[in-house]
Amino acid sequence: MIAKPVTMVVFVLPSSLRRWVSGRTEVKVFAVGADRHSPPTLGSALDTLRRTHPMLEERLRDDYGRIRRHISMIVCGENARGLGGLDCALPPGAEVYVLPALA
Repeated sequence: MIAKPVTMVVFVLPSSLRRWVSGRTEVKVFAVGADRHSPPTLGSALDTLRRTHPMLEERLRDDYGRIRRHISMIVCGENARGLGGLDCALPPGAEVYVLPALA
């Protein structure tokens, strides 16, 4: 069996979301590629986050699994929406900055 690619992802959280993770400023999870040819994605990192921190994850994604309108996720300095949203490939050691969208 050939292993799927895996990377550690760090979600960096604003103060408004820290109460769902005991006040921590960041949460680390593993993201796993769908198959051996696919890189880990933001969606797979959020799937892991759902298992480890479900109260936080439900504040980041809506009932359809999409990133909530009022949340921005910055990956490698770019808004994930412009990089494919949940399909955005994550490099090894990716940091995902979670920001409430500005009104």
